[in-house]
Amino acid sequence: MTVLVTGGAGFIGSALVRSLIKAGERVVTVDKLTYAGNRDNLAEVEGNPHHSFICADISDRVAMRAAFAQHRPDGVYHLAAETHVDRSIDSPAPFIETNVGGTATLLVTALRYWRGLDAAGRAAFRFLHVSTDEVYGELGPTGVFDEQSPYRPSSPYAASKAGADHLARAWYRSYGLPVIVSNCSNNYGPYQFPEKLIPLTVVNALAGKPLPVYGQGTNVRDWLHVSDHAAALMRIAAAGRPGETYLVGARAEMRNIDMVRVLCRLLDARHAEGAPHDRLITFVPDRPGHDARYAIDPGKIERELGWRASIDLESGLAATIDWYIANQDWCRRATAHYRQERLGLGRGAA
Repeated sequence: MTVLVTGGAGFIGSALVRSLIKAGERVVTVDKLTYAGNRDNLAEVEGNPHHSFICADISDRVAMRAAFAQHRPDGVYHLAAETHVDRSIDSPAPFIETNVGGTATLLVTALRYWRGLDAAGRAAFRFLHVSTDEVYGELGPTGVFDEQSPYRPSSPYAASKAGADHLARAWYRSYGLPVIVSNCSNNYGPYQFPEKLIPLTVVNALAGKPLPVYGQGTNVRDWLHVSDHAAALMRIAAAGRPGETYLVGARAEMRNIDMVRVLCRLLDARHAEGAPHDRLITFVPDRPGHDARYAIDPGKIERELGWRASIDLESGLAATIDWYIANQDWCRRATAHYRQERLGLGRGAA
């Protein structure tokens, strides 16, 4: 099979591309290479005859039509998106343009292409729209999100992903395009751009810099290793039912302050010259509208598709730290133009 992966040079997208290539698929990566898109993330598959790369914006209808016409994909994994909540609070427009407008352009292009396939091609084709648990807003101290949870996005990022989710479902209901939607919990692992909590903490700790924690660090997140997520996406595309939604999580909740302390403990054992790393923890003003807690019930994908997370949080974090320690050249290249300035206070939104 040939599949098209949008956002394939990003963190989750590149993990998926690497997994698909290992599984013997032909992969066409589409990425416009924003600050978080990085060809280094695809170094493992560079030169592989089963991999092609297109530098293009999903909002460019001409480029998307050309990609479909040239490569004739049997399916689409749509991951291209602006993803950082703090950046969305400061500058919402790019999130609406890419996450909503770009998704609409891709759906229009995919529908036109799908309608031109023969009956067997139309029956086999899948469009997997990959989304986030943040569309559901926040939970209280108890409860979990499931596929029937109402949408209550808090940030411009979450709202833009919610809009994209609604468009994807509308293309299934209105036009019959075989769309499937997935919503995942917070991902972590190798190749994540160091603006997110885990890689930022690791990279700063290795450099002896402060480890910023928003508010009092009591916000809870549900953590999923990116390799487990890639395996889930492949399973959904292979066996999921069009029109359905599948939530992907690992039942691994943790408060942000506890996550940073676990990372410090693991770093102490690997980077003794910086120990104790928890002395670097620095509490900073919270972001506006910071959701208190996320948690996912992955029961549907476990029951119906037989997928289950295989990487426990402690070992996954340890392996992630080991990767960042061994790949500090990647970190330096990835963050060459990243000043680590404080984002997410809404000062630039107006």
